[in-house]
Amino acid sequence: MEQEQYLEFEKPIAELESKIEGLRHLSQAEEGVSIADEISRLQKKVEKQVNQLYAKLTPWQKTQVARHPERPHCVDYIDGLITDFTPLAGDRLFAEDAAIVGGLGRFQGHSVMVIGQEKGHDIETRLKHSFGMAKPEGYRKAIRLMKMADRFGLPVITFVDTAGAFPGLEGEERGQAEAIASCIDASFSLRVPVVCCVIGEGGSGGAIALATANRLLMLSNSIYSVISPEGCASILWRDGTQAQKAAEALHLTADDLKELGVIDEIVEEPAGGAHRAKKETIAAVGKAIERHLNELMKMDRDKIRCDREEKFLQMTRLQS
Repeated sequence: MEQEQYLEFEKPIAELESKIEGLRHLSQAEEGVSIADEISRLQKKVEKQVNQLYAKLTPWQKTQVARHPERPHCVDYIDGLITDFTPLAGDRLFAEDAAIVGGLGRFQGHSVMVIGQEKGHDIETRLKHSFGMAKPEGYRKAIRLMKMADRFGLPVITFVDTAGAFPGLEGEERGQAEAIASCIDASFSLRVPVVCCVIGEGGSGGAIALATANRLLMLSNSIYSVISPEGCASILWRDGTQAQKAAEALHLTADDLKELGVIDEIVEEPAGGAHRAKKETIAAVGKAIERHLNELMKMDRDKIRCDREEKFLQMTRLQS
């Protein structure tokens, strides 16, 4: 991982790994110099430091980890878990929206429909995918794919990773709120299993549109909230710098939401976060999805729809 990719609270780790890198260069430059023991000692120290730091992350630190640019994104999960993936584009009403990636593929031998929000990995792809913030045509594409899945009896797997829906004027002009509401409504009407995993940031209605599922999973360092900490701070205290305080109040971590009954399972990330162990994280998510999908596929179609409705009704009972 490059130096600039370390988070603020990871500075102790950055310093140790910088020393290790320096020793490796020294070993290569000077023949006969053996510093393997010192490198091994520092690596053990790094592992200990990583375990200690990530065992007690605050909600704000988890927010930073959830937004880490090197975290595996939707396309990484598709590449790692879905075979024979065929992307489908367009809402058949206005345009294609690359912020939402969707298509047909096979997961553990089952034909499935996959839909997810993609933020992009570099400047070019982030601009292409609009940083994962979908316009109305993106949500209408999701509706089209959900209805197609229902027609052919295909389970739906969704990956949530967005700060929220696209906030620009053109989104409002084309009916952003209606598109999100219609997407949620379409999800409730499906008679096929829907399993969702929040893989990074789940923000606002833009996230809920793809998270109206029978089973909602979250990675342990992901976040899921009705508003971003910065947005909450701007509204409550008229001061965006109070984001850390807002993160504490929003109960946006996986642990908080599991306790509140909003999510069904926390998928534990390896020590150091998903960005340090991408393959292991993707594999863990795949196992969790497979387990829930196999359970849901034993139900008949009407029961699947009722199960989803009951899940969300139960949330209102828990909070009343």
